[in-house]
Amino acid sequence: MGEAPFYRPAEDSVELKYLKERRKELGGPVPSRRVKAAPLDPPPASTFREFEEGSGDRKAATTMVFVRLLSKLLQDPKLGKYIVPIVPDEARTFGMESLFRKVGIYSHVGQTYEPVDRETLLYYKEARDGQILEEGITEAGSMSSFIAAGSAYATQGVNTIPFFVFYSMFGLQRVGDLIWLAGDARVKGFLVGATSGRTTLAGEGLQHQDGHSHLLAYPHPTLRAYDPAFAYELAVIIEHGINRMYVEQRDEFYYLTVANEPYAMPSMPEGSREGIIRGMYKFRSANPSKKQAMKIQLLGSGAILHEVLAAQTILEDEYGFSADVWSVTSYKELYTDALETQRWNRFHPEEERRQPYIRRCLGTEGVAVAASDYTAALPVSVARWAPRHFVTLGTDGFGRSDTRTALRDFFEVDHRYIVIAALGALHKEGLIESSVIAGAVNTLGINRDKANPLVS
Repeated sequence: MGEAPFYRPAEDSVELKYLKERRKELGGPVPSRRVKAAPLDPPPASTFREFEEGSGDRKAATTMVFVRLLSKLLQDPKLGKYIVPIVPDEARTFGMESLFRKVGIYSHVGQTYEPVDRETLLYYKEARDGQILEEGITEAGSMSSFIAAGSAYATQGVNTIPFFVFYSMFGLQRVGDLIWLAGDARVKGFLVGATSGRTTLAGEGLQHQDGHSHLLAYPHPTLRAYDPAFAYELAVIIEHGINRMYVEQRDEFYYLTVANEPYAMPSMPEGSREGIIRGMYKFRSANPSKKQAMKIQLLGSGAILHEVLAAQTILEDEYGFSADVWSVTSYKELYTDALETQRWNRFHPEEERRQPYIRRCLGTEGVAVAASDYTAALPVSVARWAPRHFVTLGTDGFGRSDTRTALRDFFEVDHRYIVIAALGALHKEGLIESSVIAGAVNTLGINRDKANPLVS
């Protein structure tokens, strides 16, 4: 066989001169990220304050709250022009049709047809200067737009702030590879998984039952994941994210899950801001007049936090036990903090050991029950740093039910099962008799012979 020896053109050859000139124009032999955009000014605090006041008797879903907040950001005289809403094809499902008239849907040719809803107030409006990117039924295409907008700070010198809103089931599960690419490309922005959770979208089939997207967020190093329950939590997280990404210029992006179950939004507890960002904070303290035989800690996330609050009331009123209720906004933040603390202790054995944030919150004694609209593996990820009896309840399995109540009974995550889990943990500590648990099972109407949701 003939051989093709390695050939290098002479230093003064046309070929090598051309290559070196091109390399110089690119900034040298090593690729680098050259940020052209200057930091943005922090968004005005007034934009977020209304969400800290609560909704009184009015009920709202966190999806509705998000759309209201997005609308306010779009109206901001300084920040609004940088906001890029992106939806595949479910804008009306998410209640975003009010934005059609306000900012329009981008089309490079404008509106060339009369929409079928032209006679309605919030008709489908396309425009050359539209701000919403509605890409059709393509999460991959929408995610590509998110990557383009989220990296524009470097590629175009413009700090655009994308909000990609999608069914949470069709996000990290369906376009996880592109989300990994986004992290690799140092993309910034907000991924918003709407209609999230496995029990909050009543009457829908299995295709929308997301109980695992927060677990799928764990492998992405620069993706910060949050599951807010209340309006003020969502507002605090978005304000924090904008400041981190566009004011401090951090290379990270955010995954937020919002749901469509309406309930009254409480006002923001004093001193809770840091805990919201760090992953958990005490939402309601135990009743000091109740039994203090052992500390009970109840952890809730998203819509299931209301079931946890109902369980606290039953434990106090029916069984006389006091319990603190914690809102867990991010298990990934708790997990990451614990790993960082563990690493610091490993490399600094001569210094006083630090405690993970979750351990500082919960302490080392007592029992804890964690319930969410996600699989039990999510809170299990932080179990080693929690009290010694840490019971996890989650939505493992397929659930085919027509109502939220039926689904939460099927998955065993409603207030009754949380009460049984807490009593069971107390029994393991030898503080109550098994007869108390058996009586509670009957009193609360739990069918102990029902099918296991994990295998049914």
